[in-house]
Amino acid sequence: MMRSSPPLRNGEIPPPPPHPRIPTNSPPPPHFQSTVSVQKLKRFNSLILIFRVATFIFSLSSFVFMATNSRGGPNSPQWYDFDAFRFVLAAGAIVAVYSLFEMVASVWEITRGATLFPEIFQVWFDFGHDQVFAYLLLSAGSAGTALARRLKDTDTCTAASAFCLQSDISVALGFAGFLFLGLSSLLTGFRVVCFIIIGSRFHL
Repeated sequence: MMRSSPPLRNGEIPPPPPHPRIPTNSPPPPHFQSTVSVQKLKRFNSLILIFRVATFIFSLSSFVFMATNSRGGPNSPQWYDFDAFRFVLAAGAIVAVYSLFEMVASVWEITRGATLFPEIFQVWFDFGHDQVFAYLLLSAGSAGTALARRLKDTDTCTAASAFCLQSDISVALGFAGFLFLGLSSLLTGFRVVCFIIIGSRFHL
């Protein structure tokens, strides 16, 4: 039987009710991500994937155009006769392979919701390699452009205009690959900044 409290006198303040006891071993409330935040993350990763695909297409095309830039005549110019054109071909091949790997990693992240490697390694790997390979494409394109200009001042492009034209196309495709790889590096740089500030690759 519950004991009733004694009647209050004039001016007395009633005692506060007892606080309910909170169990100390109660689990923390679950963390829910809003649908809007998840959709933003998917759009962000999809944009990176688009840039990866564009980089792959242009760098691979640059490689193919340069690798097939050979004429059958014994005195005809060949791409492997020039160091700058060999540089353009090698840069296109390396970036194409790298972009193919990054495309797989992006598809994995979009479909699985997690990075292919541990998150801290993935964000730094993507950003660091984007910077290195973008500089590689830029250097190869600059070297190829300088050589193409010199060849136009000689009889090489007069006798083999198709060779010079195909070389110009290969160099231009390499610059296009550099553009999209540079855009990718901006987004991967944003992921690095988010990871440093909040400990996650994207601010949800």
